[in-house]
Amino acid sequence: MLGGGTAVARLGAVPARLTAEMAVEATRIGGELRAAVERNLSGAVLRQRIGRLASSIDLSVQPRGGGVTASLGTDVPYAAVHEYGGTLPARTILPRGGRALAFPWQGRERFFKRVSLLPVTMPERSFLRAALAEMEPDIRAAMAAAVARGVSA
Repeated sequence: MLGGGTAVARLGAVPARLTAEMAVEATRIGGELRAAVERNLSGAVLRQRIGRLASSIDLSVQPRGGGVTASLGTDVPYAAVHEYGGTLPARTILPRGGRALAFPWQGRERFFKRVSLLPVTMPERSFLRAALAEMEPDIRAAMAAAVARGVSA
């Protein structure tokens, strides 16, 4: 049987242990979620070209309000149109440093002073939300186990 002071000390330590366990588990399961997102970007949802989007996926785990907040995302500007779909407006491309743009066109290299692009409608191809939905049961189980370890230690 625990003395009153010992019980109070153990109960007082629960929030810190709980936060620590949750942070460790969020980092571990967040790494697995990041790997699932990268798989989606390697052909499951999108076909990877240069890998900029896949290499930009960032995991952040922060203590917050007695708990832990984990976020996984990207700062690449075109990520949102792939994730949610949308319409890219018509636009004109002009040369930046030279007098013309060079493109292979109709089997030959051609030069243009400007290129006009029509609006393009992109379908939704979720790579973040799809990975999260796929891993939701594992994430819930992992966090429940972390809470159990934090409370029982």
